[in-house]
Amino acid sequence: MNYFDRVNLSVSHNALYAAFGVSNITFGYLSGAYNWTYAMCQLPIGVLLDRFGVRRVGRISTFLWSVASFAAAVSPGIGGLFAARFLLGVGEAPTFPANAKAIGKWFPQSERGLATSIFDAAAKFASAIGVPLIGILLLKVGWRWSFAATGVISLLYFFLFSKVYRDPEDDPELTEEERAYIGGELESPVVQNEQSRPVSLGYLIRQRKVVGLALGFGSYNYVFYLLLTWLPSYLSFALHIDLLHSFLYTGVPWLFATVTDLIGGWLADSLIRRGWDASRVRKAILIGGTACGLGILGAANAHTATRALIWISVSIGGLSAAAPVGWSIPSMIAPRESVGTVGGIVNFSNQLSGIAAPIVTGYVVAATHSYTVAFVISAIYLLIGIASYIFLLGKIEPVPSPVG
Repeated sequence: MNYFDRVNLSVSHNALYAAFGVSNITFGYLSGAYNWTYAMCQLPIGVLLDRFGVRRVGRISTFLWSVASFAAAVSPGIGGLFAARFLLGVGEAPTFPANAKAIGKWFPQSERGLATSIFDAAAKFASAIGVPLIGILLLKVGWRWSFAATGVISLLYFFLFSKVYRDPEDDPELTEEERAYIGGELESPVVQNEQSRPVSLGYLIRQRKVVGLALGFGSYNYVFYLLLTWLPSYLSFALHIDLLHSFLYTGVPWLFATVTDLIGGWLADSLIRRGWDASRVRKAILIGGTACGLGILGAANAHTATRALIWISVSIGGLSAAAPVGWSIPSMIAPRESVGTVGGIVNFSNQLSGIAAPIVTGYVVAATHSYTVAFVISAIYLLIGIASYIFLLGKIEPVPSPVG
């Protein structure tokens, strides 16, 4: 639901140019505006999640992001759109850390890969169907109604989430057998026996494993947001595809990414259940998937829509296969009561990349009238991310406890 709200801006690029004269550089800043407040909220949101829980924080956040979509629909100018995107970033800030925390509460480690891939794949699926559907809606009734439509969808989700979601300890329908199954394998003995209180943010942010995961995931999110915000414009401008077909073609890589996301989580769980070393399996998928992300270099030299879509699909598909493994790791390296905080640290890094990607791309496209340099920059960041997984994250195991 919240990715419908994110992609509607990328679909509206040409419409906003016609309405407000938005340049490529301004559009880059507008695309990144959401991530500014999203990033600022990540560290405090992690702490709030650990203190108040997924359900309470989640209800507030879903209501706020619904309001933000309606605000964008009635914005009188570019300033109003910036304000709406800032509010959207605040509202959606808890989503991924909350999901990581909920997965840690509801699933034993051997089942977290597939569980994580289901919620992460939904983000790709939203882009796969959201860009074409919102694009067609925009062409039929205008960009304001497309924003209003995502607001209605989000508000419906707010009521659904409020009614359905509970943590295991608050769910009256959870049987004792189910509770014992979850609790028996919920955390490794090291984590389970150590910290009953959250570890400080300052301590966690100094840990090599946390830094390595944050940098690696940041490189993934740079490519993700480059494509999320600029792919329709790239297909339309660089490959001279009409607007309707650019919306339809944009869904192809995201649909492929939805499938590979699910495969990545399933593969990790399947191999681990067969007795493969859990840390090596997760590291291999992380590194291999991120390496596939370098396929974006192929799109830099593509001259046809088919070649561009193939290379972009390889890139975002590989990164998506690695994503659910990455999102399952905070609950494996963090003390039990600090999973939300570690998730917030990782997502803070993600959103710094989410801020940079559309802005840097806007400047590069404006200066060079090409997307080649923008794609090369993203590939360099991916190489840094791969190195971080190898040398900083290391073995996937709990971080040491602070002394004293």
